[in-house]
Amino acid sequence: MPAPLSAKKAPTPQTQLDAFLDKYTPAVATLARACLAKMRARLPGAVQLVYDNYNALVIGFGPSERAGEAVFSIVLYPRWVTLFFLQGAGLPDPKHLLKGSGKVVRHIVLASAADLDQPAVQGLMATALKRAEPAIDPDAGSLVIRSVSARQRPRRPA
Repeated sequence: MPAPLSAKKAPTPQTQLDAFLDKYTPAVATLARACLAKMRARLPGAVQLVYDNYNALVIGFGPSERAGEAVFSIVLYPRWVTLFFLQGAGLPDPKHLLKGSGKVVRHIVLASAADLDQPAVQGLMATALKRAEPAIDPDAGSLVIRSVSARQRPRRPA
């Protein structure tokens, strides 16, 4: 006899995130997983906020569950993965890596996870972390699914 509905376990946040990633092409999903692994290693204790939005899948990294305190996000689009600096407009960027023209956010399109290891990118991240208020507690951390849009653009190129 099958278990009653109330006895079924809800999927874990990681299981949900894996399902969201699996909607993308293998190349984009693999790149995203490698980037997420590097971000998690670089930011132990970060609270990861997941938004499976209409346009993209967003995984924010910050000190708490408050989205406004997030410092970075990894964002998946059908053809690429991007690292967003959520307070990037004020960062010194001598190599001109940061793209965007808004008043607050800047980004770098990631061709490979190794882009996160480039000294210039590491320097931008270090500066962004120094400016972050509050700081990320290395002993905290969690993965939180914040929202899943009922309607979404296709996750794979046409």
